[in-house]
Amino acid sequence: MRRSSKRFSRPSLILCLALAASGCGGRPHGVLTPQPQTAGTDRVELLVATTRSDRGAEPGDLFTGERGKGLAFADIAVSIPPDGARQIGEVQWPETLPGDPSREFVTLRADAVDQREAARRFDARIAKAPKRQALVFVHGFNTLFAEAVFRFAQIVHDSGTSALPVLFTWPSRGKLLDYGYDHESASYSRDALEHVLHMLAKDPSVGEISILAHSMGNWVTLEALRQMAIRDRGLPSKIKNVMLAAPDVDYDVFSRQIAEIDERRAIFTLFVSREDEALAASRRVWGDKVRLGAIDPQREPFKDTLEQRRFKVVDLTTVKSSDPLGHGTFAQSPEIVRSIGARLAEGQALADNRAGVGERLGQVATGAASTMGTAASVAVSTPFAIVDPRTRENLGDQLQRLGEHMSDTAAAGADVVAQPLR
Repeated sequence: MRRSSKRFSRPSLILCLALAASGCGGRPHGVLTPQPQTAGTDRVELLVATTRSDRGAEPGDLFTGERGKGLAFADIAVSIPPDGARQIGEVQWPETLPGDPSREFVTLRADAVDQREAARRFDARIAKAPKRQALVFVHGFNTLFAEAVFRFAQIVHDSGTSALPVLFTWPSRGKLLDYGYDHESASYSRDALEHVLHMLAKDPSVGEISILAHSMGNWVTLEALRQMAIRDRGLPSKIKNVMLAAPDVDYDVFSRQIAEIDERRAIFTLFVSREDEALAASRRVWGDKVRLGAIDPQREPFKDTLEQRRFKVVDLTTVKSSDPLGHGTFAQSPEIVRSIGARLAEGQALADNRAGVGERLGQVATGAASTMGTAASVAVSTPFAIVDPRTRENLGDQLQRLGEHMSDTAAAGADVVAQPLR
């Protein structure tokens, strides 16, 4: 039986959600409260552009998962524990506040700044970066602001990249049952991401731009690139690398998007796996349509399209890892974690099965629940989702409600499939 044809039963759904929760340790609120740096730790500096709102943000959170009126900016520094105290690919969240810099990630600086000040600080730093290269990271579904910050800091540190890190973070509430809200928030943010990329491309201080997107972040990234290509008759020449990791994007929609993008100036790299259970569930969510991150690149029509568009494909289907759901395969080994920085520095294409994205985006799982009628909620944990403390606090209640709803549906003779409210 083809994986994409599988139905997700209530037991497998609950198990997936439970796995999503079990892969995460406690992460207290307020982790962005600055504290002094400790000797022996490493420091990662991030500039942030976001469409999130700061209204109602708790101290040490800076931004919420709600939608802001426009772009906001921040300058954040994160302390990384010594290599001997951590595993590559992991984020060591503080068990209590303040965190212990010798074994946990802690914040050293978290300044909200306006666009002019953000640009000034960016220009001062990009001049010191080899090739004056900027790396823009776009996160996926179910990610709080602090999670996006710490995760990107981990990517930058573990990959060893010398590119200047720029985080673009869109309004995700970081809750399993808010898949629909997150997807619409990603769409809400495409103009803002386009604006950020335009600012970087027009800045004479910038030599080149690389983009890394994962999961739902691929949707907003492709939409922004499509808009740029239409408005400007092609992508800016400074965009050199575009890396699409496990994109949760309808393949048919992708075909229309990429048709408008002049990809010849950049190296496009696509990470796929037909063993990705998250994308198999997402396929059920979106009407049994093939997800871009789960295609077989050797089969038609995919092979011909990718060859015509000169896409580099990293097929991780046969690569084994400790991830039982196949979501984080490309980010499991130290060699893969480090490879992205080296490849970016060399300006080379990523080689099949030998390059990764330099991160472990979470011990992840997929859960998807059907809703019958207009009042029910849904749960979808898409590729590389991270369950946050607020989600975990209510996860038991969510699972209980979900199970009761699915039992009622099954008793009524309904076929339970994953389908978010739209």
